Amino acid sequence: MCDGQEISRPPKLVVLTGAGISAESGLRTFRDGDGYWREYKFTELATPQAWKTNREAVLEFYNERRRGVVVAEPNAAHKALVELESAYEVVIITQNVDDLHERAGSSQVIHLHGEIMKSRSTVDPRLVYDTQGNDIHLGDYCERGSQLRPHIVWFGEPVPAMDLAVKHVSEADVFVVVGTSLSVYPAASLVDDAPPHAHRFLVTLETEMTDIPFVWLKTTACEGVSRLKDLLLKARR
Repeated sequence: MCDGQEISRPPKLVVLTGAGISAESGLRTFRDGDGYWREYKFTELATPQAWKTNREAVLEFYNERRRGVVVAEPNAAHKALVELESAYEVVIITQNVDDLHERAGSSQVIHLHGEIMKSRSTVDPRLVYDTQGNDIHLGDYCERGSQLRPHIVWFGEPVPAMDLAVKHVSEADVFVVVGTSLSVYPAASLVDDAPPHAHRFLVTLETEMTDIPFVWLKTTACEGVSRLKDLLLKARR
């Protein structure tokens, strides 16, 4: 309250993004027909056990992914979400490990599965470092003398940001899902946390999602988010 007047807040728009939004920036997905897990075994590259048994292979796999992120650019979908900040409190919850949302200009981004542009200590997860786009090598140590690893949530590891993500989704006035098949848990369970009053939109080309209680824009992330941006901004005029 201020001088007897309630301070109004903008509606809260929470957006869950998946690989489909980054694919349009040229980043290969993990689970689609040409995804990495069709070519590689995730058990050999994306688990704590893989890190214990073959650190060099794990580091090189993520070094290659990082190099791809460095040259990728935010696309129209990333930029449209930034434009919505003019009328909404926008919180991005992403399953992607790239930094395209941040480079587009989004001010609140929660990474569920980690950030490939960062490294962290193997003995103290609080010690996180910006790679500045560089490779991580065997012999690169944290300040406590422990090997650095990719700042990624691997299969079998907890998702530290999940509680924060649930909190934001439960407060949403508008909840949007973009470019994800909702097949990866616990991230997929977030659709159940949106409050009953929230307007819900789904932007995806997936064909087997008709049971999801959302307004479905069956199109690409760039086209769908751009259309949705116009719709949501018009609603605020």
